Amino acid sequence: MSLAVLDKAKIRHSFAAAADSYDSAAKLQRQVALALLQKFPLQSMPGWVLDMGCGTGFLTRHLSVESQDLSCLALDIALPMLQASRRNNRSLPVDYVCADAEELPFVDRSFQQVYSNLALQWCQNLPAVFADVRRVLMPDGQLVFSIFGPETLRELKAAWIGVDDFAHVNDFYSVGQIRDFLQMAGLGQVDVETVMYRLRYPSVLALMRELKDLGAHNVSHARNRRLTTRSQLQQMLMQYENSMLNGEILASYDIIFVRARR
Repeated sequence: MSLAVLDKAKIRHSFAAAADSYDSAAKLQRQVALALLQKFPLQSMPGWVLDMGCGTGFLTRHLSVESQDLSCLALDIALPMLQASRRNNRSLPVDYVCADAEELPFVDRSFQQVYSNLALQWCQNLPAVFADVRRVLMPDGQLVFSIFGPETLRELKAAWIGVDDFAHVNDFYSVGQIRDFLQMAGLGQVDVETVMYRLRYPSVLALMRELKDLGAHNVSHARNRRLTTRSQLQQMLMQYENSMLNGEILASYDIIFVRARR
């Protein structure tokens, strides 16, 4: 089974650069975080809670407030994101670690629960991430996460078809692949729910500006390393805007919600 081929240095740089603009653009991320907690609430069992890929700390804040007597730790690969989370949650008892989710710097059985909101799709080797999460989870601990599915930004992807042969939109894993990865890692009792969010934008450029503000750049190694020409961009915009409805475009976000146990 093939794994994502991502530019890890570009991922770190993109999210570091987006730390100041992220919150103004992260409406979907906040909505999904709240849905994740509603679908798969925190366990009442004592132990540390990890927010993996915390970004600017929206999920971290809710985990810390809802965990009450539990200890909460937030991790992110981009230091500016971690610093923004600390600023946003300065009144809460949260610890912070700047590290890669693919190289967790924790001893075995450190956490009772690991949460992650729309972050794991940026990992190069998801089976290895799940295996490492199993290692740091306590017995009966749970992994809860949301992740983009393969139908995400399908309209944008379709608009680029015919313009050139490069990958302009990131590819994401299917539910079946994620289940297989969890099984390979030794995580079981898997619960999955998928939801398609469809957001409206006044233009394609507004969508692209939001993606930039979120740091959600195309990080596939199959992307065009040269600058997209004005002609190519205009061709894509015309293709996308042919589907406008009432002066707006639609963008689909395929969200997969998952809970698995050690």
